[in-house]
Amino acid sequence: MRTTFMANAQNIERKWYVIDAEGQTLGRLASEVASMLRGKHKPTYTPHVDTGDHVILINANKIHLTGNKLTDKKYYRHTGHPGGLKERTAYEMRETRSREMLERTIKGMLPHNSLGRQMAKKLHVYEGNEHPHQAQSPEVYELRG
Repeated sequence: MRTTFMANAQNIERKWYVIDAEGQTLGRLASEVASMLRGKHKPTYTPHVDTGDHVILINANKIHLTGNKLTDKKYYRHTGHPGGLKERTAYEMRETRSREMLERTIKGMLPHNSLGRQMAKKLHVYEGNEHPHQAQSPEVYELRG
């Protein structure tokens, strides 16, 4: 009788991947990275287990947005005080907080529970071309399309 394979903490193998975000479109890059963090690119994917890999994103400040999103797209946060709603355009976010912009986009595509928070810890975003994860010998990952 054949049984369905179910991954667990003992039989998960994690790899490290480096992705260059320069010239990539924000949403297309984010959906691919979210899929890698969940582990959907592996044949051992199990929905209730974190089977994903570590992803290192470099050149986050060179991400591309299409159309009028640089001026029209807004990012909101609240200070916690009455009337404390703050907003920034995508242009301001890309120029000053490009790491946060990518992290927010990718985390929004992960499950909104403790499993999603565990997956988000495997995301490492850097604005420049350098990253401190050379010891993990990450592989360069080429995006589809």
